[in-house]
Amino acid sequence: MSLQRKVYLLDPKVLSPETIAVAFAKTSRSPLPFDEIARELSDEKSAQFHEKWVVGYGHASVAEHAVLHIAIENVSRLAVECIESNRLASYTEKSTRYQQWERDSFVIPSELTDHPLRDGYIRTCRFLFDTYEKSLPIVKQTLQQNMPQMQNESSSAWERRIRSESTDVCRFLLPAASMANVGITINARTLEHAIQKALSHPLREVQQLGEEIKNVALSEVPTLVKYADAVPYLAGIYNSLPAAASKISDPSAGKDWCRLTYYDPETDDRVLAAALYRFANTSYEGAFSHVQEISAHERNRLAETVIGGLGPFDNPIRELEYSAFSFDIILDQGAYFELKRHRMMTQTPQALTAGLGYAVPRVITQAGFEESYRTAMEEARSTYEGLYEFNPHVASYIVPNGYNRRLLLNMNLRSAFHLVSLRSAPNAHFSMRRLSQRIAEEISKASPLLAKYMRVDPHETWQEIEQRYFSQT
Repeated sequence: MSLQRKVYLLDPKVLSPETIAVAFAKTSRSPLPFDEIARELSDEKSAQFHEKWVVGYGHASVAEHAVLHIAIENVSRLAVECIESNRLASYTEKSTRYQQWERDSFVIPSELTDHPLRDGYIRTCRFLFDTYEKSLPIVKQTLQQNMPQMQNESSSAWERRIRSESTDVCRFLLPAASMANVGITINARTLEHAIQKALSHPLREVQQLGEEIKNVALSEVPTLVKYADAVPYLAGIYNSLPAAASKISDPSAGKDWCRLTYYDPETDDRVLAAALYRFANTSYEGAFSHVQEISAHERNRLAETVIGGLGPFDNPIRELEYSAFSFDIILDQGAYFELKRHRMMTQTPQALTAGLGYAVPRVITQAGFEESYRTAMEEARSTYEGLYEFNPHVASYIVPNGYNRRLLLNMNLRSAFHLVSLRSAPNAHFSMRRLSQRIAEEISKASPLLAKYMRVDPHETWQEIEQRYFSQT
């Protein structure tokens, strides 16, 4: 056997995902090279291996080597939320920022089949889409006046900029029922959990989507997902917790749209101690005590060493993860749909409702379209209230992107650096820039030594964004 270093691919065009997973798994017991192990395998032998070790003995990590690429089309953005709630996968979806939606591209939930509320639901969806279509040229014309072509900017580049800005504004009218496409790259272990979550979901569309994903996956990983089924525990959460939650009385509700509800006052010291710990020969307690005892000048120099050299495309070291910040946030649904892509954090969104009011983009007001916009939003609210009495989960389909949603968010400093850097940039949506600037401000108060290195756009504040881009939040 050659002892020369080798790096190569096991070709997924030649080997099935389950066979590749077994080839990698067997290296723990076999001295043979991966390609030789693979040559000894067949789909049948691979299935037998997974039945014994993954299913029988619970060695689920083996399933992480079986990777699938799944294309999902024409599902509601409400269903996409459930699918994308699985952290360990990669997603790319149809964007409301760069594409325009057609009039009939919305899902009619099967719960409304033969129900008297169905026709009203369809009328409201079409009214929202009609208003969306009407708003596009009007908003575009206003933006052309507000944002003239810049020197050295080509006509095509200016047109793309205006188009992007106009869809950024008009997307506030699109309901959660709007159809989307999403591409997923996911390993079989995570996929099994994703299917279980979908099958346990209260919406039929999501349950049916779970069944379809499972059926498609079985053609590639016939063993690894065949036992994925609804989980009584998850279904029980949906059935039991709403009644318990309804007993809460909250006098602070709605007082602030972004509140830092938890942080460790010693965050800076804990992160610096963790960074030293990696290179020291001491306990963490010793490193932490050292950081607390050194002078302010020395602590600043240490912080500069830990994170001051961060380049524009660099990721901070992992030791920034020895921190935690929890936020209680109210933001528009369109912004939440972008925020949910940041999965290296814990997000707990409340149901999408029409009960927290809605945002009004300032360009809508400047374009003289505010009355039509508000009429559409109020029509959605009225339909939502009727649907809510029938089924609260189904009611969420009709809620437009402009309506506000409450979210509990927990993240570490490393995730915050990534979020703020990406979402405070000039090309980010103005709703997300407002949120990321506010998050950066709150973390800077809690972690002044390290957060000063956060790559936040210095050219605007969240207050300025609010004033410039919103007539109402």
